[in-house]
Amino acid sequence: MIGIVQRVLRAGFMGAEAVFNRAFGDRMNPFYHLGKISFFLFWIIGATGLILYAFFDTSVEGAYQSVETITHSLWGLGGVLRSLHRYASDAMVLTMLLHMLRYFAFDRLRGFRAFSWVTGVGLLWLTYVAGVNGFMLPWDRMAQFVTQASFEWMDWLPGFKGRLIRNFILPEHVSNRLFSLLVFIHIGVSLLLLLVMWIHVQRVPKAAMHPPRPITVALSVTLLVLSLAVPVFSQGPADLHTMPLRLSFDWFLLTVFPLIQSGAMGAVWVLLVGSTAFGVMLPWLTLRRSAHAPRQLTIHPGPARVMARAGETLLDAGLRAELALPYDCRAGGCGVCVCTVLNGKVDLGAYQDAVLTPAMRARGQALMCCAVALEDVEIEVEGVATLARDEASELRHLQARVQRLERISPTVMRVVLALPAGQTLPFTAGQYINIILEDGAKRAFSFANAPADPAQPFPLPTDNLIELHVRLIEGGRFTTHVFEAMKEGDVVDFEGPIGRFTLRDSERPILMIAGATGFAPIKSILEDAFRRGIRRPIELYWGVRSQEDLYLQDLLAQWQERHANFRYVPVLSDLAPDDPWPGRRGFVHQALLADHPDLTGYEVYACGSTRMVEAAVPDFIAHGLGEQFCFSDAFLPTAGQGS
Repeated sequence: MIGIVQRVLRAGFMGAEAVFNRAFGDRMNPFYHLGKISFFLFWIIGATGLILYAFFDTSVEGAYQSVETITHSLWGLGGVLRSLHRYASDAMVLTMLLHMLRYFAFDRLRGFRAFSWVTGVGLLWLTYVAGVNGFMLPWDRMAQFVTQASFEWMDWLPGFKGRLIRNFILPEHVSNRLFSLLVFIHIGVSLLLLLVMWIHVQRVPKAAMHPPRPITVALSVTLLVLSLAVPVFSQGPADLHTMPLRLSFDWFLLTVFPLIQSGAMGAVWVLLVGSTAFGVMLPWLTLRRSAHAPRQLTIHPGPARVMARAGETLLDAGLRAELALPYDCRAGGCGVCVCTVLNGKVDLGAYQDAVLTPAMRARGQALMCCAVALEDVEIEVEGVATLARDEASELRHLQARVQRLERISPTVMRVVLALPAGQTLPFTAGQYINIILEDGAKRAFSFANAPADPAQPFPLPTDNLIELHVRLIEGGRFTTHVFEAMKEGDVVDFEGPIGRFTLRDSERPILMIAGATGFAPIKSILEDAFRRGIRRPIELYWGVRSQEDLYLQDLLAQWQERHANFRYVPVLSDLAPDDPWPGRRGFVHQALLADHPDLTGYEVYACGSTRMVEAAVPDFIAHGLGEQFCFSDAFLPTAGQGS
């Protein structure tokens, strides 16, 4: 039964996450950052709570009036702070529930993860206790209802015998000491909550506690707008001579209070204690018999050898062993952590089909953040120089200055970066670098120039230059900066080189297919191949939407004149029927197949958008191309963050 529920929930989460990936991109998908968002909301709650506490009167007579003064003071800013405090608390409950539900759906609560799961159950109840306690402090009609109902509910337990609720029979029974106690509980539980949050992430390798800046900005703005549009107000002063009958209710934090009000005290205790016990025991229910023994992972290049615990993903095992593995979303949505399984069997886990295509699976590729070893396995990691445990295990982190900016088409900027004098970056044609933004976010761009010639006895003036082709993405964070704000002399942080989209040594004729700025790594490979004197037949099919998207056409024409083994075919996909364009039209991979209906004996290199690669690779394989001779590099530009 538990497995059926998990499968249904998992399907729901995968569908929702796919929609959010298309809307916001995998890097900004909030489902991949629920835990980090909960941390951020806690800081909003803490900051606003400290300000409110500074002006709060902890006496019975002054509590309500001080809250009213705060709410309506400073041109309404006090009310905004109060509303932010309330709505952030509600949002934190929601994100925590979604976070736990997602981990349950993906069965990430067993074995070594049980510690995080059990502490997560404790965190949820601490959040509820702090939230419910917070409703008691304004001493309005809602505070009266919550306080009386809570004390009456606790009085149901043997031993209390109505002692607690007696404090609320008459107004004079409510003392200032009670309010001081309520404030002490609120602050103490909040501090305990923070401590347990820190403990909660200790078993998570490379745990991050800060969501990406665009998410924090969007969430802050949303909460601020909500606070302005629907402000929180007190519901009249508490009056113990009467019972509140109509209240504006908070269903996020006060879910069980209607049951308490109905008199079902015992049922509420059974419900809460039972659900808590079930949640704590859940990691040990219906254990999988196949996931007991640890597995040895041999990871290339290196090699590095680590032990994966039962049920541990390849990525978590490597990060726990301090290996510098590439990753980003850790949820099967971005494809950064792709690897190739050389030996052994893995459970691929749950992932988005767009980042692990059938062709990739057929080549034995997997996503380390999702895959779990079913036996001892050997894998090769994409885009890593070596994982041997020495100084070379880390990607090189470098800085370069913008030497030249050149708009080579209406939407493409050639960016030339210059490394410091005397410094070079050895790379292989076809690889890429990650531009590192101020908040640590990364944007991948391929080298568009050939690497330095190792046969040259002395460095050439261009050996310390890096050429990138940056296409403007509507709403793109980094690409918009390149086109509107970047200037020569700016300093750029980056890491690299990364990637295995490189030319293989063989005798087969080469077919290349590029989509848009997928031409950049192809250009790097071609320049390097021409310099090395490779004589294999090479044909390049470059697909874009319109003629203005084709850039560096003079260079391609020169290559055709100088190299008899090279042929270039541009293909336009978005033309009106009466457009005078004399060349090929339609989808670029279909143009290639029209010229080469039988791909047996060829070697194909495809670089472009995920959609292009997903459409092209299966067609190539269906037309006789051997899977081991199909090499692809897909990218997914994302609105709102750039690529």
